[in-house]
Amino acid sequence: MSSVVSSQRVLSGMRPTGRLHLGHYHGVLKNWVRLQHEYECFFFVADWHALTTEYENPQRIEQNVWEMVIDWLAAGVNPGSCTLFIQSRVPEHAELHLLLSMMTPLGWLERVPTYKDQQEKLKEKDLATYGFLGYPLLQSADILMYRAGLVPVGADQVAHVEITREVARRFNHLYGREPGFEEAVAAAVRKMGKKQAKVYQDNRRKYQEQGDESALETARALVMDQQNITLGDRERLLGDLEGGGKVILPEPQALLTPASKMPGLDGQKMSKSYGNFISLREEPDSVDEKIRRMPTDPARVRRTDPGNPDNCPVWQLHQVYSDEQTRQWVREGCTTAGIGCLDCKKPVVEAVQAELEPIRRRAEEHTRNPDLVRSIVADGCEEAREAARATLEEVRSVMGLNYR
Repeated sequence: MSSVVSSQRVLSGMRPTGRLHLGHYHGVLKNWVRLQHEYECFFFVADWHALTTEYENPQRIEQNVWEMVIDWLAAGVNPGSCTLFIQSRVPEHAELHLLLSMMTPLGWLERVPTYKDQQEKLKEKDLATYGFLGYPLLQSADILMYRAGLVPVGADQVAHVEITREVARRFNHLYGREPGFEEAVAAAVRKMGKKQAKVYQDNRRKYQEQGDESALETARALVMDQQNITLGDRERLLGDLEGGGKVILPEPQALLTPASKMPGLDGQKMSKSYGNFISLREEPDSVDEKIRRMPTDPARVRRTDPGNPDNCPVWQLHQVYSDEQTRQWVREGCTTAGIGCLDCKKPVVEAVQAELEPIRRRAEEHTRNPDLVRSIVADGCEEAREAARATLEEVRSVMGLNYR
């Protein structure tokens, strides 16, 4: 697989936690819906990752898988524009995880920031397990399996992409030096022609001797533009640039997802654990009641008391759902006691209902037709396995595991 294809491929997954809420929609799903039209996207249910913390309660996972997939489809994730699959249905993930574990230093896993953080947050669970320690490497296997160039993550997950880059770099260094590598690189350089070859070699030297990143980028661009070399030659030249071997597992880049601006009903981050959420399939009456019962500025004890929107959780929802004119109306009405809290909440109720109505409708259609949902996932799993097999075949080969 060429680096051109790799750079256009996106991989993202989500642990099956059951039905999703507006925080998931604004934080992840809206981004997926946009990306599926811009890149080749693989979106997967990370059920093995769920087992790292829920291994004592696995029976919940199956139901959560299907509820979550229905929410994905209802939110606009389109199986015609992306590949949807379940991690455990593509067993190649487990094999790549195992093979990568043979060459990944233990210290790399122990220093992942979320390792200690999660153990602290989930003290009630016994997370002193091999699976929990190794889950960042399983994430690396998930990404590298599809040679994804881009991984959409929040700022707190960038470290996971960075360890994946390190694992790919180490793998390529160990196993990318095929027999006759230097001769193959020299032959590929000659195919570029004298002028282009000189530019490549000059920039390679600048990068390797002086660490000139711009020279690296120039040389990479030059290699990608070559029309008269094979894909294998291209990968050799790209690997040679950084002093390594052939690029077997391309290093992914983190695609930073804008921080979710979806607050919960109490002003904290929306979360099931806080009980401050509105689910994507919330009934209209329940949405109405939840928003109407939201706390407001404590200074507004009576209808005639002026308030401050900055002290009110409802104002945070206006920041997500209301236009500038409505926000000005709210700020003026609140600070002068010109409107009451129920007046203020009305536009938010209407906007949330309008957003959820088509999602609820599509979810209901998929809930009535579970065979279609399972068929979509089965097709996606087969597509994913096809891509996974190609990667694993090359990985086995360079690691000397293709016995004849």
